[in-house]
Amino acid sequence: MSDNPYSTAVLAWYETNARDLPWRHPDASPWSILVSEIMLQQTPVVRVLPAWQAWMERWPTPSHLAEEPSGEAVRMWNRLGYPRRALRLHACAVAITEEHGGEVPDDHATLLSLPGIGAYTAAAVASFAFGQRHAILDTNVRRVLARAETGIEYPPKTQTKAETALAESLLPSEPSVAARWGVAVMELGALVCTARSPRCVDCPIAGQCAWRIAGKPPHDGPPRRGQTYAGTDRQVRGKLLAVLRDSREPVVKSALDAVWDDHIQRERALDALVSDGLVDPLDDGRYALPA
Repeated sequence: MSDNPYSTAVLAWYETNARDLPWRHPDASPWSILVSEIMLQQTPVVRVLPAWQAWMERWPTPSHLAEEPSGEAVRMWNRLGYPRRALRLHACAVAITEEHGGEVPDDHATLLSLPGIGAYTAAAVASFAFGQRHAILDTNVRRVLARAETGIEYPPKTQTKAETALAESLLPSEPSVAARWGVAVMELGALVCTARSPRCVDCPIAGQCAWRIAGKPPHDGPPRRGQTYAGTDRQVRGKLLAVLRDSREPVVKSALDAVWDDHIQRERALDALVSDGLVDPLDDGRYALPA
C-alpha cells in the first residue's frame, strides 16, 4: 500500500510544530501513554498535563496503582471531569497486574480486552507505545479527514464505517511511519484544523483540502451544540465528589447537602454517583470514596 497523498506534508509539519509533551518522548512507557490517552478523552492538554505528571509520580507502573483502593484513583483524578475514567484506569491497572505481569500488553486485541479500553484507545496505545500500524480516529482526526477528503466541515456525530475505511486506506505502509502519521494528523486537527476557527493559511495540506477548495461550505447537518455545565447534574456531581476528595475520612450527609440547594437535583446526582461506583454509602449513614 502506497503512502497517502498527505503524509509527506503532514509529517514534515509535525516535525517542526508538534508540542513537546512528555508522553510523546522516546522514553515514555506504555503505561504513561495509556494514562495520557484516557485522561485526554474530552479533556484539553493544558488540564491533563499537571494531572498526568502527578499521577505518574505517584503510580509510575500499573502495579503501583493496583495496590491502592479505587477511591484513591478517584481522589487523584481531582477536577479532570468524567471521573468514571479514574475507575476504569484503576480496573485496567488491576487487570494488567494480575493477568499480564504488570506490563501493558503490546497486542491490539489484548489491549481491547482490558477494562475501559475502547477501539480508539487500543489503537492509540498500540501505535504510540509500540509503533504498530492502526487507524486512529479521535475527534481531531475525524475532522481533518472530513474536510480534506470528504469536503464537509464536520464529521457525522457518530463515527461511521466509511470513516474507519477511509482512515485505514490512508495509513502509510510502514508501521513506524503509520504510527507517526496517526499522532501528526491528530496534532494538525488540534492546532490548525480546529473546530471553530481553522487556520487554513497555516495548513500543510490546504492545497489538497476538498472543503477549502469547495469554498468552505458551512455545516448543513444537525445543529452542533456546545456542552453546558453550569447548573447541570454533572456540576452537582462534581461538587459532591470534591467534598469527598478533600476529606480523608467518610463525610456526614449534611456536608454533602451543603453544596447544592436543590434537594431533588442533589439527591439525583448523589444516587448517580453511588450507581456509578464513585461513592460508597456506609452503614452508619456517612459517605466515602470507594474502598
